[in-house]
Amino acid sequence: MDRTINNVVLGDNHPPLVIAGPCVIENADITHYTAGRLKEICGSLGLPFVFKSSFDKANRSSLNNFRGPGMEKGLTILSDIKSRLDVRVLSDIHAASEAKPASEVLDILQIPALLCRQTDLILAASGTGKPVNIKKGQFLAPWDMKNIIEKFISTGNRDLLLTERGTSFGYNNLVVDFRGFPIMRAFGYPVIFDVTHSLQLPGGQGTCSGGQREYAAPLARAAAAAGVDGFFLEVHPEPDKALCDGPNMVGLDEVKAILESVVAITTALRKP
Repeated sequence: MDRTINNVVLGDNHPPLVIAGPCVIENADITHYTAGRLKEICGSLGLPFVFKSSFDKANRSSLNNFRGPGMEKGLTILSDIKSRLDVRVLSDIHAASEAKPASEVLDILQIPALLCRQTDLILAASGTGKPVNIKKGQFLAPWDMKNIIEKFISTGNRDLLLTERGTSFGYNNLVVDFRGFPIMRAFGYPVIFDVTHSLQLPGGQGTCSGGQREYAAPLARAAAAAGVDGFFLEVHPEPDKALCDGPNMVGLDEVKAILESVVAITTALRKP
């Protein structure tokens, strides 16, 4: 199964897509610096790259947590990165009204896991004609994504990515069911593994989420062996100082080693 998303061919015999960047746009400097480094790393490994950072984190645990610069300023920063660095950019949308203005800048729109069943949001995103990455909700079984796919393609848009980000397992914990990858791929759309959000401990620190970034590499390797089409990683130059999702974000200096290992595995799995 090969599919082309934004001029990137995804499938069993193609390099995995990398979607990576800071959880949220903190400021222009950190965002530009991280995007530039990630482009260099992915380029050195021959991996297609999409830069990700959210202009608004509308589902933070506490009202007092940092949400980002907002849509207007955030899209301006992402547009600048896109033109200066010649990279594709992705960000979340949280309301149907955001789909059109976001699509004028973003190469790929993203629907967050907690909103993945919101019909109006899915239709608005799909209706832009842009590729869309829909994250599977922590509360859904892999086969439940079929209904979401049917909503999305009802507009005629078939440029769709599905992302696994772990499933709720008791309180403040997520686990990854690796059966979900082949189940979702069987629907005919590329499947991305969100490495870092799968390591999140939702609400685990009371007013914010915790995380276990030390398990990023083994989970990424396991997903590569399971045959995913790409990897989503939230990355920060100094995760312990990050304003959002620091405990589960990967340090910028650790990314290359993780990607090198998944490249080795995916290369070994390619058909002769």
